[in-house]
Amino acid sequence: MFAASLAFQPALAWRIAPAASQAPFACTVLADAATGRELAREGHCEERVTPASTFNIAVALMGYDSGMLHDEHSPMLPFKAGYPAYIPSWRADTDPSSWLQNSVLWYAQQVTSALGAARFQDYVRRFGYGNEDLGGDAGKDNGLTQSWVGSSLRISPLEQAAFLRKVVRRELPLSAQAYAMTARIMPRRTLANGWEVFGKTGTASAVLPDGGDDDTRQYGWYVGWASKGQRTVVFARLVLDAKQDDAMGGPRARAALLRDLPARLDAL
Repeated sequence: MFAASLAFQPALAWRIAPAASQAPFACTVLADAATGRELAREGHCEERVTPASTFNIAVALMGYDSGMLHDEHSPMLPFKAGYPAYIPSWRADTDPSSWLQNSVLWYAQQVTSALGAARFQDYVRRFGYGNEDLGGDAGKDNGLTQSWVGSSLRISPLEQAAFLRKVVRRELPLSAQAYAMTARIMPRRTLANGWEVFGKTGTASAVLPDGGDDDTRQYGWYVGWASKGQRTVVFARLVLDAKQDDAMGGPRARAALLRDLPARLDAL
């Protein structure tokens, strides 16, 4: 069940460490949730990069499991001066549903800060999430609030699909409430062929060899799962391509996957 709208969905372009591959690439991974059988692995799928806003899926699970999040609309947290406010939708009081819809960074940071470093790290370790590195930026002691924001935490498309399969199958050590509420706040749509889809975008800038931001290229993520009847398929789409003024990397990755997904699902 994934969110799909070709309209702009906020996804901030984050600075990430230089990748092993700087040439444009794309990856698409599809896997059967029940069996783990790969249905597609196309392109460059092994490289770890920042999860950016796709990490909000993991943070939501932590928040509901710990009791810090209650339901779709509680807690409503007030916007405060000094919070990240790069886009207008972030400059407003925010609840869990609007947080995930708008990728509100400061809301996720409130959840991870309330967890504390030790509990945050324990969740990431138990999730087996990418490289599990919450150190943050070197020398800045900001891992609790920045590690997934173009910093130390990295994950590959194959690892995203594996993580999502655990979520769909409820194989992580979490409460039933955590699974149910995270699914409930995920952006979603029903495709014309009857498949219901959940999905989360993420956008990140590439980095030049000298460590500066590459203003010409972006990573775009779109990850989630699609269900119909008793069948569920997890997916991860990652693209590194030229930055475009009219659409960010995450929404473009989403649009590209959605163009192909109905036919792919019909062929199963």
